[in-house]
Order: sequence, then C-alpha cells, then structure tokens
Amino acid sequence: MLSAIPLSLQTVLLLIASNAFMTMAWYGHLKNLAASPWYIAALVSWGIALAEYLLQVPANRIGFLEAGLSVGQLKIMQEVITLGVFVPFALFYLKQPLKLDYLWAALCMAGAVYFVFRD
Repeated sequence: MLSAIPLSLQTVLLLIASNAFMTMAWYGHLKNLAASPWYIAALVSWGIALAEYLLQVPANRIGFLEAGLSVGQLKIMQEVITLGVFVPFALFYLKQPLKLDYLWAALCMAGAVYFVFRD
C-alpha cells in the first residue's frame, strides 16, 4: 500500500504525524499535567516523544535515501510542518490567541522553502 504513495509524500505524511506527537510531548503537559511535578511531565513527554522518533527516523530515511531530498530540504520541511502543526495546536488545544506573528513567521518560512528548494 505504501509503495503506491510517492516517496516525497510518504516523507511529508510521516513528518506531519511525528510533529503531532512531538508538539504534544513538548507542550501538551502544560495543559494536561500542569499540577504534576515536572519530572512526571518529563517522563510522560519522553514516552510520547518515542512515538515521534518512530515516525521521524523513517521519514528522514525515506526522504534522504529514497526520495533524494537533501538534509537541508528535510530540515526546512520539518520546520514548516512544525509551524503548521503548532499553530492549530496552540489555538485550539491550548486556547492561545491568534497572533499576526504566526503569519510573519510563516512568510519567513516560505522564503526559507524557496531558497532551499530552488535549483
């Protein structure tokens, strides 16, 4: 089934899934474990981060070894995806206000994508 999905798309989908886990690991404890000691939050976050690594490592291997993406391209893709996952998470899950700064950050990331993917 995965072989029918283009390698670059497999990379992107795995990076999106891994970012969802990592965002929860990094910031979910602020809502879910706010009353717990920091070391409990750290242990729970490490468990969640394991799931992130189980997706991140194959994403980077597929992207670099099979899809022909450079390490720089993978990193910029990762950062763009991180912003794309983080903003909705912050808005809807953590109930943070929408800031125009997110737009400016996204525009800076679009510039980074342009420069790293141009020929």
